Amino acid sequence: MKKRKNILRQPLEVLEASPDMGLTEAQAQERKAKGWANGEAVSAGKTEWDIIAQNLFTFFNLVFIVMAVLLALAGSSIKNMTFMVVVICNLCIGIYQEIRAKRAVDKLKLVAAQRIAVIREGQRIILPSEELVRDDIVEFVVGDQICADGVLLTGTLQVNEALITGEEDAVTKAIGDRLLSGSFVISGKGRVRLTEVGADAFAAKLAQEAKKDPHAASSEMMTALDKLIRFVGIALIPVGALLFCQEFFRNHLDLTASAEKTVAALVGMIPEGLYLLTSVAMAVSSLKLTRDKVLVKDLNCIESLARVDVLCVDKTGTITEPGMEVEQIVPLTDGVDINAVFTAFYSNIEPENDTARALCERFSGTSDWVCQKRVPFTSETKQSAAVFEKQGAFITGAPEFVLGAGYAEIRDKVEFWSKKGSRVLLLAAAPHFPEKNGLQPVALAILSNRIRPAAKQTFAYFREQGVTVKVISGDNPLTVSQVALRAGIEGAENYVDTSTLNTPEEIAAAAIRCTVFGRVTPDKKKALLQALKKAGHTVAMTGDGVNDVLALKEADCSIAMASGAQAANQVAQLVLLNSDFAAMPAIVDEGRRVINNIQRAASLFLVKNILSLGLALVCLLTGQSYPFAPIHLTMISALTIGVPSFFLALEPNYERVSGRFLPTVLGRALPGGLTNLLLVLLVQLLLPLWGVGAGQIPTACVGILAVTGMAVLYRTCLPFDRFRRLLWWAMGIALVLCFTVLRGLFDLSYGRWQEMLMTLPFLVAAPLVFIALCKLFKPKKL
Repeated sequence: MKKRKNILRQPLEVLEASPDMGLTEAQAQERKAKGWANGEAVSAGKTEWDIIAQNLFTFFNLVFIVMAVLLALAGSSIKNMTFMVVVICNLCIGIYQEIRAKRAVDKLKLVAAQRIAVIREGQRIILPSEELVRDDIVEFVVGDQICADGVLLTGTLQVNEALITGEEDAVTKAIGDRLLSGSFVISGKGRVRLTEVGADAFAAKLAQEAKKDPHAASSEMMTALDKLIRFVGIALIPVGALLFCQEFFRNHLDLTASAEKTVAALVGMIPEGLYLLTSVAMAVSSLKLTRDKVLVKDLNCIESLARVDVLCVDKTGTITEPGMEVEQIVPLTDGVDINAVFTAFYSNIEPENDTARALCERFSGTSDWVCQKRVPFTSETKQSAAVFEKQGAFITGAPEFVLGAGYAEIRDKVEFWSKKGSRVLLLAAAPHFPEKNGLQPVALAILSNRIRPAAKQTFAYFREQGVTVKVISGDNPLTVSQVALRAGIEGAENYVDTSTLNTPEEIAAAAIRCTVFGRVTPDKKKALLQALKKAGHTVAMTGDGVNDVLALKEADCSIAMASGAQAANQVAQLVLLNSDFAAMPAIVDEGRRVINNIQRAASLFLVKNILSLGLALVCLLTGQSYPFAPIHLTMISALTIGVPSFFLALEPNYERVSGRFLPTVLGRALPGGLTNLLLVLLVQLLLPLWGVGAGQIPTACVGILAVTGMAVLYRTCLPFDRFRRLLWWAMGIALVLCFTVLRGLFDLSYGRWQEMLMTLPFLVAAPLVFIALCKLFKPKKL
């Protein structure tokens, strides 16, 4: 594990090197030494040492270590320190999971793995993109991803900025134009001087803005547990200090006994087992998802996903496959060999966008037409042209751009297909090219994005589960709406062009009213998610582009496609390694299974916490001695809480998670906790009056905890099946063994049979009191 070495940037003048010569090696090394390398200033996030330190140095770890040290100094038996096993397991699981996720994410850094041609001292060499420096002269060709911002010095490039802007059309870059990191070269070749590298590049700035966002998605369950921790943390020190003083000075116990009773009370107050349950259950879920090619970077997102009621998706890559296909060719005139024209136009060219690529695949034959001149497609003109030696000139492009005022003649035919969600391309003959007068419409090429095979089934699942799907795209809202309708997304006919939304109020109203949002900028994506969350929704979002980064950071649960931009993969909580949206139902089911089971099992843990805190306070007020040793609570916790909760947490349970975590589990835990507290106090009060020896009272109290624990476990296992019945009986038999065969190990002592008989009424009363309190509180059903 290596710590990242950060180099502070030092001022350095801009050097406009010749495109043919580039920087010298000395100039490049100077820039690298002063912090101007492309990979130098990019934040790498937490190092593995940071992860270890963050998990190791926590308040409760410190408390547990201090308690173990105090027990050791007081001469207590090592068996009273077995609570440290849970602490160590929790620590190891947390560190392992975070480091595993970090290493997997590091493998996804596609841009950093790029090797780029750079000009140094007049020589063309290949270097990793992170080794490039500011002012370097870099040569980009077809297929390269722009790894840093720069200015084009030579040649012409067509780039796809879909990962930045959401627009799929190619953008032509001429000499002097600026190129942004995160875009791809789809045609051409050119040399570029890098002007902004590392953290100054466009994609890195957007990712850093997301990381600096004060909002941090946190799950409802983890927020509730944090509140519980704060409460326990505040109460822990004063209660512990007062309890020790009372046991040692007032009750005149020796140092060892005072330390054991104080530590037992404090261990019982801390829900350390609940954290271990949560860590293990989520780690097991994370590993299961990894086998399904889903990388879990933040365990909290598993719960957020289980509670999601709004899912925001993009069109391309989620609803549709990345490419397009030609549905059909619609002739508009007679006497022209349309196939021959398209074949001549699209054979032997480098396609500049998905539309051209689809036409190249459809008309991939050979042609003997001689092309004299080509005019490339641009996003401004929305058309391209080719002039042939004998056959004349032809133009292809968006019908309204090609025909201009003459578009009215074919408007109805074009809109017929547009309303079906298709992209329409016009082929027109241009007898007076480059003049446009006398254009003759020849044919319409009808293209469409291929709907993913599992899209309808996937969206049907979300509809059945009560999850509303919102489509957020940079494309034309009408086209996106029709594609969404074809995919079976409910309400897809309600669409809006977000370029017409100018105020927060308009955005908030549209977020609730509409299902499809077109022409969405990165800032408006974020604003839409904020509006949905403000309306009380739990929002998940899928994205693959740099333009999705801010919205991904804003979402309660963010999901990125591994094939997308590195910046999106860095900020997302889940990464679909196969980039297959069809995996989402299984992911949601897994999240629901884990969180539903944790919610159900959490009540088992809080029974002990309620008892320990309540009993400690009562002992302080009445002067009674705390009846338990740490080993007693370790045994009860393991057999009525820890072991059964881990098995229950692995069961299938796919209902949508609802209700607030803490009130729900407290409501279920309160009857058990109060039953224990009431009967333990009665035992401490009455048994001494009945002549039972002080040595037998802790055993009687442990027996009450065991019987009540089995009653709570019985209720938690309802409805019983073969597995739950086996689990309940196994824990019962284990407790019997602990009270008989292993009683010496657990410091359980018995007096005369008459004294044992006096304990029996309390043991019989435990399940009856528990049932009565359950009826009294009537907690909500999970």
